[in-house]
Amino acid sequence: MRRNWSDTVDLQGDVAEPTSAAAVSDLVRAHPQALALGSAHSFSTVAVTPGVHVETAHLPREVLIAGSTATVGAGMTYADVGAILRDNGVALAAMASLPHITVGGAIATGTHGSGDHIGTLSSAVTGLQIVTADGDIRWIRRETDADFAGWVVSLGALGVVTRVELAIEPTYDVAQTVFTGLDLDVVEAQFDAIFTAATSVSVFTRWRPEPDGQLWLKRRTDREGVWPGGDAFGAIERTEPIHPLETLDPVHCNEQLGRPGPWCDRLPHFRAEFTPSSGEEIQAEYLLPRAHAAQAIREVRSLHEQITPLLHVTEIRSMRADDLWLSPAYGVDTVGIHFTWHRDDRIFGVLPAIEERLIPLGARPHWGKASTVPPATIRESYPRFDDFAQLLHEVDPEGTFRSPFVTRLLGVPG
Repeated sequence: MRRNWSDTVDLQGDVAEPTSAAAVSDLVRAHPQALALGSAHSFSTVAVTPGVHVETAHLPREVLIAGSTATVGAGMTYADVGAILRDNGVALAAMASLPHITVGGAIATGTHGSGDHIGTLSSAVTGLQIVTADGDIRWIRRETDADFAGWVVSLGALGVVTRVELAIEPTYDVAQTVFTGLDLDVVEAQFDAIFTAATSVSVFTRWRPEPDGQLWLKRRTDREGVWPGGDAFGAIERTEPIHPLETLDPVHCNEQLGRPGPWCDRLPHFRAEFTPSSGEEIQAEYLLPRAHAAQAIREVRSLHEQITPLLHVTEIRSMRADDLWLSPAYGVDTVGIHFTWHRDDRIFGVLPAIEERLIPLGARPHWGKASTVPPATIRESYPRFDDFAQLLHEVDPEGTFRSPFVTRLLGVPG
């Protein structure tokens, strides 16, 4: 039976491997319950169904570039899409830290990269080809569909996305420079300065009392130029590569040391040709209004004695607000605090303490990560949740794509 990437979630249902949207349509018509399956990188049960998993990796893998958009297969990874776009002289504005995840899965769960002026990966979507519960193959587009913002981050509940149209721009290079010894006191005090120092910024920490942070600055060379050299915010510029998990070999990481390279080879932290870890981990993430970032860091720091022994590393990133109804960045510039934990059940005793401090600050759990936040609390954090529930009822009244995760989220009987 198929399990998720970290071998911590049983996906339950059978797996089908259609090779076309028409084949997906036939599967949906033949099964009372179905759910799209991408790279199975979720750590929550969002991708679990007792029905049939529609594996998207075998759908057509073509990339069609037309003007300011590119249409790609939903089962393609960002690594594959990025390489083709790069070779054709165009680019995406953002990439996730792992280029191994699929486009369809990433946008369905509101996954993101980093950048004050960059939205989530979902915010690049301008259109979706989707197989709905009646087996119809539809295109939903921002320019023509008034409820478009409800379709993109949908948790798979509205149908099986087979193709995605993405906004693109001319290609560009990025230079990545890493610094160590960053003090979280400085991050709190100079948060805005740090997160505007590059196109994409990541702060890594294990929340230890001593200055243990890493600062990763990814600068677009066409806009900001390479880092001019020298320390930053009291942290020391690295002269040798480093892994976010400081004791690991950085061979899996993309090139650092301020050497420019194509956007798709620098915006992710990890090389596409390597598996960055063994999966011996559980991930959790909370996304909250940027205005509360410094307070959130202070709150988490107060729990360091509970957190640090169970933690691989935390990454802090920022993203621009969007208008997608179930996006964790809906309506507000957002900061994500991401925890990569050891695969240890004791973390589920620590998560409630973190959530108790962050939820009052407006935090929303990442849909694809571990969380103990009650469904009712999650619903309340999304101003357009009732609109999404109504759209779901209209599009799929019989619940073909309504996974147990979504049923619990709705707070109604399955």
